[in-house]
Amino acid sequence: MQEIMRHALRLTLASALVAIPAFAAPQSQPTSQDPSQTQTQAPPQTQNPQTQQAPGGTAPIAQKDTVTPKNSKDDVEAIGNRDVGKGVNFYSLEREIALGKQYAQEVERSSKLIDDPVVVEYVNRVGQNLVRNSDAKVPFTIKVIDSDEVNAFALPGGFFYVNSGLILRAQEEAELAGVMAHEISHVTARHATKNETKGQIMQLASIPLILLGPGGWAGYGIYQGLNIAMPMTYLVFSRAAEKEADYLGVQYMYKAGYDPNAYVTFFERIQADEKRRPGTIPKVFSTHPPTPDRIENTQKEIASILPSKPEYIVTTSEFDQVKSRLRNIMFSRKAVGNGNGPTLRTKTEQSDKQKTQTSTDPNSQDDDRPTLKRRPDSP
Repeated sequence: MQEIMRHALRLTLASALVAIPAFAAPQSQPTSQDPSQTQTQAPPQTQNPQTQQAPGGTAPIAQKDTVTPKNSKDDVEAIGNRDVGKGVNFYSLEREIALGKQYAQEVERSSKLIDDPVVVEYVNRVGQNLVRNSDAKVPFTIKVIDSDEVNAFALPGGFFYVNSGLILRAQEEAELAGVMAHEISHVTARHATKNETKGQIMQLASIPLILLGPGGWAGYGIYQGLNIAMPMTYLVFSRAAEKEADYLGVQYMYKAGYDPNAYVTFFERIQADEKRRPGTIPKVFSTHPPTPDRIENTQKEIASILPSKPEYIVTTSEFDQVKSRLRNIMFSRKAVGNGNGPTLRTKTEQSDKQKTQTSTDPNSQDDDRPTLKRRPDSP
């Protein structure tokens, strides 16, 4: 019984690590070479001044010429040398990559990927540029899914998927980069494996209640009650993760040279569309919609920690070309896939068909026309 008590105390101590993350030792992370360094440089891009009016009439957020970061997480110049993924985590980076690879195989088995080399290379280049200007400790593999849903998601270990619907919905390259930077932030902060770790600790911490509760193993009912409460705990954690991903994502797109106001602009347009047509919010924002507080927090971040620049990348001619090319690809695939439509026949084909029928059977008529016959018992 004493051994059980000692084991219970150890598990309770482990659960305390979740409540007091400040005392958790940061994860040691091996340095992995970023393959994005071998990516080709993007062609010359169209740059717009900072004072340009944002789409939809929203004025850009005023930024300071110089800022004084309160900590490393606020210091955009320290990006790449910060440990934003620190915290209690049972997963090493190697195990996290293996986990993501397993999930990526499942995604690709159940999804259709865009294989057009121009589209794939462009999206990969935009993404790898963001990765180079982030706190990523793992290499990224970026692919495009053939789907109308406005969505993008990054799996643990850097396996990143962008839906074609998101590319077509974005009006500027900076908007696309903003959403991609947000998803990259989930990987750099290691949200998925830290969330899984938290769940495992909660499961372990419930064992003492089962063993020492009323009736010994009869206390299993208490364990069942804890399981009911877990989804709410995950929801709170997930909201915190989304807030951190917003915070880091804006920094990454800014560091890569993009206008951070585009992130706010995209949020506001999605919000306006949802008000006009409820239920049309993109899947990427379905669980965590761009609420006013998220927009306000992002605006405060832009104003307080991002020094002003004379120019930002807003969009490029290549973005417009790739978007047009992707739209044609999607249209062609839908046209080919729809085999239930009417069949059009040219006049020459119709004439040839009539000649063939006439030569084989002089009394035959075009079988596309109805044939009328008198019933034998008719007067």
